[in-house]
Amino acid sequence: MLNKKIDLKKGYVLLYDFGGVKVHNYNTNDYIDDQVILIEKNDKIAVIESPTFYDNNKELEEYIKSLNVKLDGVLLSYHMGGGTFLKDARKFSTHNADEYGHTGGGKALVDSFVKSFGEPFDGSIHDVTDYIDEGKITIADIDMNIIKTNDAYDMEIPEINSIYTHMLGSDCHSIIAGVDHANAMINILKGYIDKDYNLILTSHYIPEDINAVKIKIEYIKNLLNIAHECSSANEMIEKVKAEYPNYSGENYLEMTANFFFLEK
Repeated sequence: MLNKKIDLKKGYVLLYDFGGVKVHNYNTNDYIDDQVILIEKNDKIAVIESPTFYDNNKELEEYIKSLNVKLDGVLLSYHMGGGTFLKDARKFSTHNADEYGHTGGGKALVDSFVKSFGEPFDGSIHDVTDYIDEGKITIADIDMNIIKTNDAYDMEIPEINSIYTHMLGSDCHSIIAGVDHANAMINILKGYIDKDYNLILTSHYIPEDINAVKIKIEYIKNLLNIAHECSSANEMIEKVKAEYPNYSGENYLEMTANFFFLEK
């Protein structure tokens, strides 16, 4: 499925060629290791999410220009920061994602990153030009199904049997906001297995196949068991780290443990 890796000056692109549709997955290689996804069809392109460091903004703009395609727009869901990226392009989002990015949890994260990373980080927020709703939309000749989530939205791409969601990662901790969120995630992931997606796209990990979903379900179930046995967030962090010593995303685990023990 993976066609080739294209090394850029800072980040790199993983190119997946499905014939009529190509997926260019840009790994920013920045401090937060974000991913930006380009979907190409008929010499047109749609961009999913935005990078947030100025050097990544410039690098990805140059890469898009090198493709000699028509940019149809940027779909902004969970990552509204990096507002100087493709500043004059059409920006698509749902109302709830726009709120999350401008005044909600997404804006709070951007503000914290500005404090942490300083001048290299683009803390400006994208302005939405086109509001979209749940259901089918077509951008760059690609049919997508918009699926509303609590914070923003996911995107199903039926033509390549793929879905974009915020986080997965077969060997990476995820942000799980307590028991109810864990159970909801398990149900959502079981739905992915039922649909047997070819490719799972996220903004925090390189593309993966359906096996990663099965691994994540077992991880979340185990997380629930560990949390039930613990009496504090710190105890939960240590037990999960002992169980998954090679997992990345320790900051996500810390956030998860704090969410679980806010509930108790």
